[in-house]
Amino acid sequence: MSNTTEILKRYRTIAVVGLSNKRFRASYGVSEYMQAAGYRIIPVNPNETEILGEKCYPDLESIPEPVDIVNIFRDPRFVGPVVDSAIHIGAKVIWMQEGVEHNDGAAKARAAGLEVVMDRCLLKEHRKLL
Repeated sequence: MSNTTEILKRYRTIAVVGLSNKRFRASYGVSEYMQAAGYRIIPVNPNETEILGEKCYPDLESIPEPVDIVNIFRDPRFVGPVVDSAIHIGAKVIWMQEGVEHNDGAAKARAAGLEVVMDRCLLKEHRKLL
């Protein structure tokens, strides 16, 4: 069983950094799918108040509940600070969506004990389970 399969079976709460309220954006479609599959989606976007019927938070530190997976839909230039925040809040996994790669951030997360998935789509990995 792959690392991604283990992650998706073990963890259910996903904070989505860069989640857009625009239905045509990949972040929206992936998050909507994961929500329908029974995962708790917590939107993180400082420009929104609610997405997919969930309260939206400006940053990871503002989320008042534990987060398992931090799913990153941001330009790789912004991954470093997101990784720092994920470590700070005690997340278990950093998941960088397709097209998002940040080796320094991945190394830092692993050194802090987090699992890391890079340049993989959460939705596509979940569909492999079915």
